[in-house]
Amino acid sequence: MAAKDRDRFSTATRIRLLGEQTAARVYRSQTRRQARRSRLTGRAAFLALVVCSLVVALAYPMRQYVSQRGEIADQERRAAEAADRVEQLRDEKARLQDPAYVRRLAREHLHYVMPGETGFTVNDPDAERARRTEQGAADRPWYSHVWEGVDHADAGR
Repeated sequence: MAAKDRDRFSTATRIRLLGEQTAARVYRSQTRRQARRSRLTGRAAFLALVVCSLVVALAYPMRQYVSQRGEIADQERRAAEAADRVEQLRDEKARLQDPAYVRRLAREHLHYVMPGETGFTVNDPDAERARRTEQGAADRPWYSHVWEGVDHADAGR
């Protein structure tokens, strides 16, 4: 009888072992299915939707912000240039208050001479030829000037 109890025990033990092995296989197959299944849960999908909505909602204002920052930088550059120009004009105004500077400008640009000095004018022959060619252009009718302008504009290509 001891042999029969041992066989029954061993059969029961074998069945139990087979059951455990089967359970392990089922558990492994379930975990594989879960691993294969998408890990995108409802919460993750909602979070992704919220993040995408924020990106779309903030894209236009960010573009406007960057654009306006560029415009501000451009206006600041223009203001600095205008300030430089104002400074140059103030310097010019201060120089024009000096009578010696005004006399020098009158001599250079208007060809004035002081009393007692003798002024000379030297004719440049090249300048005379250039003036004659310009006068030749004035003798032509207006529509030839227009046509010449069209030809020159087309020749630039």
